[in-house]
Amino acid sequence: MKKLIPSYVRIPLIFAIVFAALEYFIDSGDKPAFIKYPMVSIFLAVFLFLLIAIEIVLNAIDKVTYHLLTEEQKQQLNEAQSLPFTESAFYKGVVSKLTRSKGIEQESDVMLDHDYDGIKELDNVLPPWWVYLFYATVLFAGIYLVRFHMLGADNQALEYTKSVEEAKLAVAEYQKSAPDLMTKDKVTLLTDKESLAQGKAIFQNTCVACHRADAGGQIGPNLTDDMWINGGGIKNVFNTIMEGGRDGKGMQAWKSTIKPTDIQKIASYVLSLQGSNPKDPKPTEPEAKKWVEEGAPAATPADAKATDSTKVADATPVKK
Repeated sequence: MKKLIPSYVRIPLIFAIVFAALEYFIDSGDKPAFIKYPMVSIFLAVFLFLLIAIEIVLNAIDKVTYHLLTEEQKQQLNEAQSLPFTESAFYKGVVSKLTRSKGIEQESDVMLDHDYDGIKELDNVLPPWWVYLFYATVLFAGIYLVRFHMLGADNQALEYTKSVEEAKLAVAEYQKSAPDLMTKDKVTLLTDKESLAQGKAIFQNTCVACHRADAGGQIGPNLTDDMWINGGGIKNVFNTIMEGGRDGKGMQAWKSTIKPTDIQKIASYVLSLQGSNPKDPKPTEPEAKKWVEEGAPAATPADAKATDSTKVADATPVKK
């Protein structure tokens, strides 16, 4: 083996195999093991030094041994080393063990007493490599049978399902600490109970000092009607909480204190309070304007007339 692979190939190859094994078996996260763990670097340095030292010693032994040979032995060694690889004793030995083939001069030992129009048959054994491979498949089949059909191990479909579930859990775990990328352009109105409950909790801890617990307004404006200073709707309310209200006298910007996804929940909760009619709401600010959501159907004259008639009917006293 030493003559087949030169030392300048053998040493880097062995070192690379050991290095790859360490990187594979040592969990070092996003950094290589030899950088994260100094002891690994020391081990690799010592291992490389030993490889080089062993190679130097082997070369020295070879030179001493060669000088102790006779001239005839030196000539035989040089002739053997100059042979092609396929003519070497090593190659012939490997082929003989794998095939157990008989040479032409030994065909008479395996010749059968069959003769078909001059064609004779040899009783060669099956190649050992084929036999060993067959035994390996039988062994694999037995292990497969016991593992999957008797012990009930996970098959490929179940492994895939579990891997998908693990990936979902990993994504959920990552999102807990991942950068929050919610923006005004991406924000949407949340309506599920869990999100609104979370938005309410944050609102109660952060916003009640200025807007009251029922959002009727105190220092800040009433948030339950359709009159808005900086515009209504999820995008405007989200942006107002993020960036703050009017310069100098409006609400502070909360983007440095509250995550954008939590601001989305607050804005959705605030909008869920529209029309809740709290007791004694704060009067409407002079700058406030009525907000009509884009896409909402405009009121028709018939609708207005019907509304007025309803108001008149409501105002008419009922005679008993």
